[in-house]
Amino acid sequence: MKRIKTIVLLSIILFTSSIGSALAETTENVAQENISNFDWTPVINAIIQVESNGDKKAKSGASVGAMQITPVLVSECNRILRRKKSKKRFKLSDRYSLAKSKEMFLLIQSVYNPLNNIEKAIRSWNGGNHYSVSKTQRYFNKVMSILK
Repeated sequence: MKRIKTIVLLSIILFTSSIGSALAETTENVAQENISNFDWTPVINAIIQVESNGDKKAKSGASVGAMQITPVLVSECNRILRRKKSKKRFKLSDRYSLAKSKEMFLLIQSVYNPLNNIEKAIRSWNGGNHYSVSKTQRYFNKVMSILK
């Protein structure tokens, strides 16, 4: 009887773990599909206007480029790429490239904003993933005024 209980328990564990793996894979695929089908262009362009007025060589402290990207964001993008087993890596100098800056934005959104919430994208670009609504309100208003 004990052996049967063990076999049943192991079967349940294997079944639920395979469902969990399939669900995680499906969720990741849906998130990737959402990001690839969502047009972030207007939001990116508005952020560029607020951050640098389109100046690819803009500097403000550790933030540089048209989208004012920090070294921390570059590191986070590279951490995400490593986790995805990608050989691609961003360099700090890539922050001056508009195309690579946009790639970094899209990568961050695909991981931290898979539902493509525009407000979350704007606020987190300014205040990080654990942003404060009150501290990002002025920035959010500026970006939204350009979007409208």
